[in-house]
Amino acid sequence: MRVPKSLEGASVERAGDSTPEGMLGVPGGTFTMGLNHKRAIRDERTEHQVTVAPFLLDKTEVTNKAYMECVDAGVCRKPKRVDNSKTKFAQESEFRTPKRPVSSVSQQDAATYCKWKEKRLPREAEFERAARGSDNRMYAWGNEEPTGRHAVHLQNVTANVGSKPKGAGPYGHLDLAGNVWEWTSDHYDPHAYMRPTADRGIPADCSEIKRTQDMLRKEGLQGFTGSNPIPTDCEYVLRGGAFNYFPWGLRASNRVHHPGGWRMIMSGFRCARDWPDGP
Repeated sequence: MRVPKSLEGASVERAGDSTPEGMLGVPGGTFTMGLNHKRAIRDERTEHQVTVAPFLLDKTEVTNKAYMECVDAGVCRKPKRVDNSKTKFAQESEFRTPKRPVSSVSQQDAATYCKWKEKRLPREAEFERAARGSDNRMYAWGNEEPTGRHAVHLQNVTANVGSKPKGAGPYGHLDLAGNVWEWTSDHYDPHAYMRPTADRGIPADCSEIKRTQDMLRKEGLQGFTGSNPIPTDCEYVLRGGAFNYFPWGLRASNRVHHPGGWRMIMSGFRCARDWPDGP
């Protein structure tokens, strides 16, 4: 299913739809995932067609204020305390203001919050779909090189969510690039784009992923999975880039992976939900 061009570049909302506040629709359809480019990491090659069902996605990353409501309800744990005094980053207090994205949370913390909100984390393919639309754009906003008008990057601290409207994605979502890396629900599979399930954006199971990673190490292919070491366990995918990232790293196809238990100052999330009545 191809998405009508009339849906590109606009928030997807439908008359009579009960879309939850703060979420925008992403229409189902087939899009180009991955990147054929000389600078692309090997795990993001090659471009291939992926079909996803319609889904809803938070317009912005989850804020500190919203996340702390879950903490106060006794459901979520507090973000990890960090000491940035010996780093190039701003003090932790600057990261924790109400409208900035929550960070220093694990993949499970993110999943717990989304479940509390009767939502879920997005799949890796869904995140890329929301950022690329149907026109195979390089960045969420298009093909223009990233600047400070498009995304929070090359900084030492996050910014309020939604502060870069020029960087809106094809369906109206904000901060799909920069500010914080965003956890997804998918395990990181370095060969995801080579699997029989690649056309649906589905990675292999954990046991097969481990076999693939062992093979990559045995063949001396460090660098296949990016600058991070080839994992020894099943890690999770993060997407979107962060406040401290460089411009090229904000491309919509960029894949990053970390252990799900890590609570990094540059990692946050947004939630998704199935949209069975979506276009």
